[in-house]
Amino acid sequence: MPETLKRLIDIISFLPWIGDKTGAKLAFFLLKSNHAYVENFSRTLHELQTHVKECPSCHGMMDGDQTECTICRDSTRDTSLLCVVEDYLDMIAIERVGIFKGKYHVLGGSISPIHGVMPTNLTIAHLFERIEEMNIEEIILAMNPNIEGEATTLYITENIPKKEIKITRLSKWLPHTGLIEYADEITLLSAFKGRR
Repeated sequence: MPETLKRLIDIISFLPWIGDKTGAKLAFFLLKSNHAYVENFSRTLHELQTHVKECPSCHGMMDGDQTECTICRDSTRDTSLLCVVEDYLDMIAIERVGIFKGKYHVLGGSISPIHGVMPTNLTIAHLFERIEEMNIEEIILAMNPNIEGEATTLYITENIPKKEIKITRLSKWLPHTGLIEYADEITLLSAFKGRR
């Protein structure tokens, strides 16, 4: 096998959820693809880390030339509602449903001491700063229904700086150990409507 092709298979196979067989299939797909497509693919990969950055307000993703993401800049959104999610993909899943019209805060993961992820490794300190500064009436803790999500929810609930703020959680419509980013629209809709 040519070294360049082998190297590409190794690089693709290193991606999460991609094994050797899928890596080989994707590498051969790129090898046989239109030259313009491969050039565009390569250019986009090259620009990924320079043209996409983290929003300083919510920690979601935004274009590099912006000062805030489109959701944080949207003046029509309800600033009294704050939905806290583990990852940006969770935020995208909730936005896709279109039920939530408030602001977001992306933690960047969940507390997991066994994996070396502590509260200081997440954006929890910034979340607490935002809670102090913003006029928030309700915080929706939209964590994944697993041990790490429960630990994160408990930590935030116990350490929140303003105890008078209403804290709600998504209802148990989400399957146990299911991930928000993979939930279908009806499930997410029901989870939001049934929050308590």
